[in-house]
Amino acid sequence: MRVKGSTPTRQRRKKVLKLAKGYFGSKHLLYRTANEQVMHSLKYAYTGRKQVKREMRKLWIARINAACHQYDINYSKFMHGLKLANVNVNRKMLSEIAIHDENGFKDLVEVAKKQLNA
Repeated sequence: MRVKGSTPTRQRRKKVLKLAKGYFGSKHLLYRTANEQVMHSLKYAYTGRKQVKREMRKLWIARINAACHQYDINYSKFMHGLKLANVNVNRKMLSEIAIHDENGFKDLVEVAKKQLNA
């Protein structure tokens, strides 16, 4: 007598259809189309998590560069000066300092300029 895998199959399909909830058209009703869309969606979610990190870094760099231009220095020279001065502050924090603490950022620019001139 052969065993039909009804319970595991039904559970697997229900899991996919639950993930496909809210999709347009047959993508949330029919198992095959729902499964295709769920697989794509999971792939998009994975790549999206990587892209968020990229985009945030680009945003921080743009903010730091804009703040640097107020003090007549460009981003790359500023970062090089900080590296020479052994100031280890990441770009996220530099961006926050540039937005919320103008005097603190000005001090960092002065440190970087001093190191570049030395």
